[in-house]
Amino acid sequence: MKLAVVTAGLTQPSSSRLLADRLAEAVTRQAQAEVRVIELRDLAVDIANNFVTGFPNTRLREAIEAVTEADGLIAVTPIFSGSYSGLFKSFFDVIDNGALAGKPALIAATGGTARHSLALEHALRPLFAYLRAVVVPTAVYAASEDWGGAADAFTDGLGPRIARAAEELADLLLHRSPKGAGTEEEEVVPFEQQLAALRPLG
Repeated sequence: MKLAVVTAGLTQPSSSRLLADRLAEAVTRQAQAEVRVIELRDLAVDIANNFVTGFPNTRLREAIEAVTEADGLIAVTPIFSGSYSGLFKSFFDVIDNGALAGKPALIAATGGTARHSLALEHALRPLFAYLRAVVVPTAVYAASEDWGGAADAFTDGLGPRIARAAEELADLLLHRSPKGAGTEEEEVVPFEQQLAALRPLG
């Protein structure tokens, strides 16, 4: 399986990338998957050029394909002004509508204060519902106080949320139908044959 991880953190190191890594690690402990991390910071100019030209360059196209062809998705954004970042939204705007339909997804966000955690429900979840992704019930928000003193440590409250969300995504990945299942074309019955079947006997 393939797991795409999209993170829109702007700083380096980024708390959004740190959260994305922790989520990916938790998922792959339960479902073996090849992880591809996409740092949107590195694609900012490419995304802007795509809006001007209407075409993605090679680097952006490869990132889009990594997301659309993956079996599952983890999407993490910093929260700005109570919503996802403009870079995060712009990336998903350049993906064809419907390309994420049916794809298991885990949404997460980071911010300076826990007061912005509802952005996951009023901004991110509606976005991915519009894209028709299958978003797991547990969304993960990490405020500044959720991280411990060490760079890779977090508080007791954040750990269980990561574990629960990862378990939900892993469960979807392990039990979803294989790609292409149920998409076989139905036998086409000629119109004349259908019409004849409707005529009364005798």
